[in-house]
Amino acid sequence: MTIRTDDAPLTASGLSVGYGAHTIIEGLDVGLPRGVFTVIVGPNACGKSTLLRTLARLLTPTAGSVELAGRDVRGFRSKEFARELTLLPQAVPVPEGITVADLVARGRFPHQGLLRQWSVEDEEAVRRAMVTTAVDDLRDRVVEDLSGGQRQRVLLAMALAQGTDVLLLDEPTTYLDITHQIEVLELCRDLRDAGRTVVAVLHDLHLAARYADHLIVMRDGALLAEGTPGDVLTPTLVEAAFGLRARVIADPESGSPLIVPLAGRAALAEPESPALGVPAVDGGQVG
Repeated sequence: MTIRTDDAPLTASGLSVGYGAHTIIEGLDVGLPRGVFTVIVGPNACGKSTLLRTLARLLTPTAGSVELAGRDVRGFRSKEFARELTLLPQAVPVPEGITVADLVARGRFPHQGLLRQWSVEDEEAVRRAMVTTAVDDLRDRVVEDLSGGQRQRVLLAMALAQGTDVLLLDEPTTYLDITHQIEVLELCRDLRDAGRTVVAVLHDLHLAARYADHLIVMRDGALLAEGTPGDVLTPTLVEAAFGLRARVIADPESGSPLIVPLAGRAALAEPESPALGVPAVDGGQVG
């Protein structure tokens, strides 16, 4: 797959974001390539979720701008913006007693209005989203009675029903077992194949390396590196980003980078991690 970062439907320029007097992100420039599955990784509290929330207009930057399709996101009306971009956050409040079908249908809210009520198109969008996420057989179940994996797929169906070309997912595999994690990431690939721009925050480097087309690595509110997993995930980068000394070898199944931490205390880097470009340890690397 050829990834063109110059064809980015969603971009941030000179972005600075914080909470009160505490700055989380400062001076960040990033573009999310069109029709690509991008994964954002980095250590805890590095600004991954803050970046996603700012791109989705849930946080207002203290400096810089975010543009969607070349237009400043501050210029969109709320429903207009929601017809272009979907964010599935880490925690989604679910009304008590609501059924799966009714919750997924809420994804069509941005398409409703005084002159446009529920339509055949809306019904089809909801049906298609539930089939895609394999929750159609749960349509009459109450959401609160579902397992964690089932509920996550229902929330994904609601996001898909919104029908946007850009989909942002904040830690969509959290609390899921490995089988359901893979199901969600395979779905992300399917959405990419259908032409959508998909961006997810993940913690698992192995899964990020295996499923992402484009990887963004953050640390301390800054973009440390970006590119294909094979280009980005080197021993030096892993140590600089995570303070972890490791070998990087080829996954025997997929050929993608596989992070193998060094044994015991040898895996722990010094408090001051080396800058990128400085050799870390003698480790294998995907060639």
